Amino acid sequence: MKTALLVIDVQESFRHRPFWSERDLPAYLRAQNALIGGCIERGVPVVRVLHQSGPDAADNPFSAASGQVRALEGLLPFDAAATFTKSRHSALVGTGLDVWLTERGIARLIVSGVRTEQCCETTARHASDLGWTVDYVAGATLTFDMRQPDGTPLAAADIVARTVTVLKDRFATLCTVDEALARAA
Repeated sequence: MKTALLVIDVQESFRHRPFWSERDLPAYLRAQNALIGGCIERGVPVVRVLHQSGPDAADNPFSAASGQVRALEGLLPFDAAATFTKSRHSALVGTGLDVWLTERGIARLIVSGVRTEQCCETTARHASDLGWTVDYVAGATLTFDMRQPDGTPLAAADIVARTVTVLKDRFATLCTVDEALARAA
């Protein structure tokens, strides 16, 4: 089954958000970079997706004017098979990514990137609903602690646990980096 890796929103913009934390970054980058490197070695196309939205102003880290809509420092440099810019949570809304994948006969997507429960999960669900087989590599996704509506803290690890629970066997196959690479071979 022809496969592509999606590297979603792995961009400097996030460093400029109040919730940014370096705590989980080293482990995430090890996994993300291993996934990218492994896909390149196997000839699996690696697709870069960047998020750009809000006012086009230098103080908005998600605008082109900020200079932050670019690869996150520490990400393995790679020549993307294609680059798409999105303004919604799903990488498949309004970007042309769906057309690009279909034209190339890609049937399986490996989902990775930033944030686990937002753009990565949303893209995985959307891709599944559109008929793609989805491999979700939680170790190659990154998220941050949040606050629940009542103000109670919600740890990033709990957000990841919730995300994989709702995706498993419904929208995606949960994979480690090695499992995703083996399935892509």
